[in-house]
Amino acid sequence: MKVVGFAGYSGSGKTTLVESLIPALKLRGLRVSVAKHAHHDFDIDRPGKDTFRHREAGAFEVVVASDRRLALMREFERPSELSVHHLLAELYDGVDWVLVEGFKSSNLLKIEVWRAEAGKPARYPDDDFVVAIATDSPDRLPQATLRPVLDLNSPDAVAQWLVDNQHRFDYEPDNYS
Repeated sequence: MKVVGFAGYSGSGKTTLVESLIPALKLRGLRVSVAKHAHHDFDIDRPGKDTFRHREAGAFEVVVASDRRLALMREFERPSELSVHHLLAELYDGVDWVLVEGFKSSNLLKIEVWRAEAGKPARYPDDDFVVAIATDSPDRLPQATLRPVLDLNSPDAVAQWLVDNQHRFDYEPDNYS
């Protein structure tokens, strides 16, 4: 599988770009998964549902499946900061691409999503894992770079760049242990 991260400050457009890349890659016949870092209090379940009640009763894991989807929820007894590599190990083996959002300090190759209007510093000058910058204002980048500068407003072009450079994004778990 190929794995690429998307790094950037809140409001930079990471989620919008990832959301747009999914269908762009699927149109190329590729199966896409997403791994996302969330804040500690997030929940995907709702009070009153059976799965919520099972978790509230103390189940360590609840897996629920239908003919359309499968979901696994795991409750940690104490806070556990999982690395992106833990999440990748949980994903289905038959996926072509995993788009990773929110693990900005990870040791994965990543595309920085940067907007001048956000007023936040760029990461690429100090992060060797940033291999490209997706921006809507290339003329306002804070520092010259030899890295590819991609059009943030053209997800199809970003998807094509990923496909054209896919050999760079092969994920070998043993390389990260």
